[in-house]
Amino acid sequence: MLPFRRRHTFGALIPRSVCTESCLPGYRKAPIERKPICCFYCVPCAEGEFSNSTDMEHCATCPEGEWPTDRKDGCIQKAIVYLSYSDFLGAVLTSLSIVLSMSTAVVLGIFLRYRDTPIVKANNKDLSYALLVSLLLAFLTSLLFIGRPARLTCLIQQAAFGIIFTVSVSCVLVKTITVVIAFNAIKPGSRLSRWLGSQVSASMVLVCTLGAVVICLTWLLTYPPNPATDTQSEIGKVILQCDNGSVTAFYGILAYMGLLAFASFTVAFLARNLPDRFNEAKLITFSMLVFCSVWVSFLPAYLSTKGRYMVAVEIFAILASSAGLLGCIFIPKCYIILFRPDINKKCI
Repeated sequence: MLPFRRRHTFGALIPRSVCTESCLPGYRKAPIERKPICCFYCVPCAEGEFSNSTDMEHCATCPEGEWPTDRKDGCIQKAIVYLSYSDFLGAVLTSLSIVLSMSTAVVLGIFLRYRDTPIVKANNKDLSYALLVSLLLAFLTSLLFIGRPARLTCLIQQAAFGIIFTVSVSCVLVKTITVVIAFNAIKPGSRLSRWLGSQVSASMVLVCTLGAVVICLTWLLTYPPNPATDTQSEIGKVILQCDNGSVTAFYGILAYMGLLAFASFTVAFLARNLPDRFNEAKLITFSMLVFCSVWVSFLPAYLSTKGRYMVAVEIFAILASSAGLLGCIFIPKCYIILFRPDINKKCI
């Protein structure tokens, strides 16, 4: 029996033609099995769909760049998100970058102020200056990854990161090799002393850096990074990010840095017990252990995250590995320079 609705038309009762109330916007009609067509369920629209009129049989999909409202009765623009300076995460990473940059500048100032002391001169002070400057730039490079992605920043952020980090690791490698050469040069009849000059060290750093420059130039000329949008990682949001372009080039530059870091660790580990008052091989060994641990942990973390959190992981790896080099190599020396000047004397 059909339900009736009372109407005041000549006092008559008019039968209704449905057995279900109308489905409101945000819902669609779903027929009930073995029931008349006028009987149906009102089913909420699925995620990402909407209906903007009553008794719709099918929900519609929003246009690109839009998302259903909370009631799923219309579409609104998706929220545009990226790792910005105003976000909590972006603000924390920015603050860390600035603090570590200032700390590196202070250490560089200390080394310049005490450049004539034995602990600064013992392990090629020019390489120490170059390493500190490259670490300073590495900390500042992380700021390129924060903010709204643009074509220019996307082009230079990965290349700058790769080249500057290669300079840092190359300086560490050459400093380690210098320790070994200096020890063997004092042996009678050794001709290794000619390899201790600053020009030789600078040439070795340039040769090591050249590999990274070639990789980055090839990367930029073939498949350069560009701004991109990600509409899948977070529901209802459009994530702005930089597409790396060539995945091979990105992991290639990481592999090249890893090769240099492993070589530095190996040489430093073998030279850690050389009898030298200011032998920094032990410091380099530990710093390279920290450096390699950070970047080995970076890979699975980077691959398992998406959107702005992927960018945050890379920034954290840059800051953590650079801080490891700064803290392990230079902080113990600064302690001796400032608080133990009695140790900072040349042995007679």
